[in-house]
Amino acid sequence: MRTICLAMAMLALMAPRAAAAIVDWQAELQRCRSLRQNVAPLLQAGEGISAVGRSSRSVRRCIWIQRMAVRKRIPGAEVW
Repeated sequence: MRTICLAMAMLALMAPRAAAAIVDWQAELQRCRSLRQNVAPLLQAGEGISAVGRSSRSVRRCIWIQRMAVRKRIPGAEVW
């Protein structure tokens, strides 16, 4: 009985995390495209992608999203 209660409590705690881990790939890719348009002038001015990435957490997230989308072959994914 104690094991069942413990298992139920663990499932209740893990359920919201599992739901939060689902990524809306198309929305994320669209957000990254718009961010890329904003970052493009910096890149054209001579700043490297790593320098721009270190300065902004959202840029680093977009780089990660793009890499994962390319790996998973999500439609619309492109390499940075």
